[in-house]
Amino acid sequence: MLSARQAISLVFFVNGFTLANWIARIPAISGGLGLSEGAFGTALLGLAVGAIGAFPFAGRLIGDFGSARITMAFGLALTLSLPPLALAPNLPLLFLALVFAGASNGGMDVSMNAQGVEVERVWERPILNSMHGFFSLGGFAGAGTGAAAAALDVDPLPHFLLMTLVGLAALLWARTALIDDDPSAHVGERAPVYALPPRALLPLGLVVACAAIGEGAMADWSALYLRESRGTDPGVAALGFAAFSVAMLSGRFTNDALVARFGPERILRAGGSIAAVGLALGLLVNTVPAVMLGFAAVGLGLAGVFPLGFSAAADRPGIARGRSVAAVATMGYTGFLAGPPLLGWVAELTSLRLALGIVVLLAAAIVVLAGVTRRPATEPTPHSLTAHPTESTGHPAAGT
Repeated sequence: MLSARQAISLVFFVNGFTLANWIARIPAISGGLGLSEGAFGTALLGLAVGAIGAFPFAGRLIGDFGSARITMAFGLALTLSLPPLALAPNLPLLFLALVFAGASNGGMDVSMNAQGVEVERVWERPILNSMHGFFSLGGFAGAGTGAAAAALDVDPLPHFLLMTLVGLAALLWARTALIDDDPSAHVGERAPVYALPPRALLPLGLVVACAAIGEGAMADWSALYLRESRGTDPGVAALGFAAFSVAMLSGRFTNDALVARFGPERILRAGGSIAAVGLALGLLVNTVPAVMLGFAAVGLGLAGVFPLGFSAAADRPGIARGRSVAAVATMGYTGFLAGPPLLGWVAELTSLRLALGIVVLLAAAIVVLAGVTRRPATEPTPHSLTAHPTESTGHPAAGT
């Protein structure tokens, strides 16, 4: 029998696992349709269109039906979205399949984080960072599975059908232990589904967007910087993003204990400082080892921003929890999408080295803005309560 914490961690794992399997088969799907890079880039816009459209819609659904049900609905939809991606016979249908996949992933992102906050409140201590760590683990596992399927020349359709069955089984197992929301989580003004984020959430959204731009920069530009600016071969260049990813994974599995001891504000300040100083030194020294250490510093420093941002957003009074998580997710995802192209334009005008320097400034901005994660003083927090769950049974301590 799973505990609620294990169940939502499994959901995060499935999310990362599913997405990574898709990413690993992109060359096969794009090549099978004979798409140019530009045409396939157009198809990929479907992911963004679907996700951004689903974020606020998911927030409303969580308020109406609870995060456990909506997590399961969008999770099942995401796993079922894999086969259509392999079946699409042309660019327009691939675009539509990616819109569905993007919407499913966007809704799952909001709802599983809202459920994670519910579990964190029951557990009465910070645990959301480790859930994001399981997303990263799922990504590593999915990348390995996808790479193996590609190496064995398995067609994407049977590969995706098998991964869908694995994802469905895992999600249905997790559903048995997801928890119902606290009714107070959905108390707040019932705003239109598509509306500007509440003013109280804008600073939090800005912090998350700063981190999202940094993550996007590492994903899109780290290998290119090592290859073009430092002259490394493609294999070594790929290690730059690997250094970032491994450091972020380790940070997510260690941050919960640190947040419990020092609080979210101090951890964000420390993380932003590590990212800013580490990357600045790496770019200044500008040797391959120094740059890789700088990329790792970004991963370690930014590891806690998303989970701490979601957790803080869920505690804003007067705003329904699903809406608050959806608003911050929308701002963060917008930064992830817009940031890398903006850095590309800066690099075109100056240099990629100076463009990556913007990530240093954004990490420094997180240090300055870290105070926005403070929870209302009138509410108990997972970091100030002393009761802990009984780990052996997986249930909260008596009285909760």
